[in-house]
Amino acid sequence: MSATIDNARTTIRPLRLAVVIGSTREGRFGPTVANWFVRQAALRDTLTVDIVDTRDIELPHAFGAVTDHPSVAAATEKLSNADAFVVVTPEYNHSYPGSLKNLIDTHHAEWQAKPVGFVSYGGISGGLRAVEHLRPVFAELHAVTVRDSVAFPNPWGRFDAAGELTAPDGADGAAATMLDQLSWWGEALRTARLAQPYGK
Repeated sequence: MSATIDNARTTIRPLRLAVVIGSTREGRFGPTVANWFVRQAALRDTLTVDIVDTRDIELPHAFGAVTDHPSVAAATEKLSNADAFVVVTPEYNHSYPGSLKNLIDTHHAEWQAKPVGFVSYGGISGGLRAVEHLRPVFAELHAVTVRDSVAFPNPWGRFDAAGELTAPDGADGAAATMLDQLSWWGEALRTARLAQPYGK
């Protein structure tokens, strides 16, 4: 069995990371933060990155409703193929956007037995209250959230016109730490899923 797992791990490397942009708000800052993070992840040849942008997905407004819109199928495929996730979220009224909850709730098995990291932004808290609300949601979906995250308090003046951080050291280090944890869990859980499918 171990030889089979080792061979399978070799053939399906690198880990597939889905970066989820949670905000659909007009004038949103999420893509700036997400694109910065994608560049951090791209520095690692052990990762490939897909972007899942809630603004581009025609999700049903009624819980449990079914839609055949191609954007939903495309997002579902990216989530299903992913070995790990990073959710980029703002903080709205001490929590995360409804658009993000809708995406989460319209999927289930796609999240199971996979790790989730967080990049948040907002006012003085940097979106950390949104992250803390998301952790039990993903726990209910049998996902594993990593301990460390990346947070941007008052981020609007921290990025230049090209979307680069003007003072990157702290955030770059936080991203590296989170990606280390996410990669460890991604490898471990992928190996476990190959050895035995996760029970639903």
